[in-house]
Amino acid sequence: MVLKDLCDRIVAAKCSSKSSTEIVDNTQVPVASSKAGSSDSKFPKASLWSTFFTSGFSVDETYSESSSSEKKTVHSRNSGWAAAVRKVVSGGSMRRFQERVLGSIRTDISSSDGDIWLLGVCHKISPHESTGDVDARNVFAAFEQDFFSKILITYRKGFDAIEDSKYTSDVNWGCMLRSSQMLVAQPMDKDYIEILQLFGDSEAAAFSIHNLLQAGKGYGLAVGSWVGPYAMCRTWEVLARNQREKNDLGEPPLPMAIYVVSGDEDGERGGAPVVCIEDASKRCSEFSRGLVSWTPLLLLVPLVLGLDKVNLRYIPLLQSTFKFPQSLGILGGKPGASTYIIGVQNDKAFYLDPHDVKPVVNITGDTQEPNTSSYHCNISRHMPLDSIDPSLAIGFYCRDKDDFDDFCSRASKLAEESNGAPLFTVAQSRSLPMQVTSNSVSSDNTRFEEDDSLGMNLVNDAGTNEDDWQFL
Repeated sequence: MVLKDLCDRIVAAKCSSKSSTEIVDNTQVPVASSKAGSSDSKFPKASLWSTFFTSGFSVDETYSESSSSEKKTVHSRNSGWAAAVRKVVSGGSMRRFQERVLGSIRTDISSSDGDIWLLGVCHKISPHESTGDVDARNVFAAFEQDFFSKILITYRKGFDAIEDSKYTSDVNWGCMLRSSQMLVAQPMDKDYIEILQLFGDSEAAAFSIHNLLQAGKGYGLAVGSWVGPYAMCRTWEVLARNQREKNDLGEPPLPMAIYVVSGDEDGERGGAPVVCIEDASKRCSEFSRGLVSWTPLLLLVPLVLGLDKVNLRYIPLLQSTFKFPQSLGILGGKPGASTYIIGVQNDKAFYLDPHDVKPVVNITGDTQEPNTSSYHCNISRHMPLDSIDPSLAIGFYCRDKDDFDDFCSRASKLAEESNGAPLFTVAQSRSLPMQVTSNSVSSDNTRFEEDDSLGMNLVNDAGTNEDDWQFL
């Protein structure tokens, strides 16, 4: 079945539905448009999602102060289900809980705040403020379409009990697991429905919450308990390895190697994390069982950038990571309430929120018309970037060796501009005192400069307060 036809049928059903209950139960509707901003996206399927999914209503339409006649023109085709969506997302006990923890929902986007960077894609925003008319709202269309195309994974209720527990929902404790599922889902180069199946809510789904909890037991993951970013990153490493061994002769469910970037040579004792090029190469070789020298690579960088709040010197660096073509965003949020941060505009952090509770969706190969509306979000939310929890993890996806070399060059340049306090550094090897600089990657991507005075402990040598680098 062609996905576009499926989406068209979903939209048609939403717009023609006579039942307000049915509309309320399905709060997000995918429809069709094209992703703008990059003709060479690192997310092959993301461009397809953006082609098939656009907003049922735009950010400005939702909170527009325009006249009733203008609203009637804009919403003449979808005002029924759009109004129902607004009612659902702005009400309910879970939304009130979420607002107490994350702050009030804000969807305003100001053109005066500059361009928006969304997972490596720049959305040019007009320097002129929106006047509320249709043409002005179209300025934000590309951003909205890109935002709404991202896969959303939220709390679910009604799934099979996890192991021997009685838990059939992850409400109030599974937000970090859901945020991590979103990050891993974005770059996957598979059929859209197949991706959703992998993140289903049963033991049969490779990357379900059931299997994540099983894989993360060694890092303290337990049913009903909240988990931090570091343990979550390590859990994905274990789960990917388990799934690879389980599918020894077949294609692994996760089509990429995972590299959790740690601190000093002994692992996680502290110090700025080091992207070790030899370690990355080793992960790729192990993933392919030695068949190829390089594979797609998912880098996860867990950090603690302060004590009670993020040290402000790291804010510009966090903002810059969203400009990397390899950006996969940040697992972070407020204390005890994880979100998936996918973009920035000046000091605003745009995020996908896993705290909405949805019933389990049974998506199988036999499902003729699966309802995937709950896997996308029609409302863009943001919070101040400097308000996020200092315990977080940054994700990057490198589709091949050239992409990884480009990432290393950008990361090294960012470290050079950090005034001695980088988020992470890049080194060729753990056994050699070598620093990779932004100018080290030559045209053939094979040569690196050596510096005997700088090495794996570059950050601490520069005087960085090591208390800021305590890992979870």
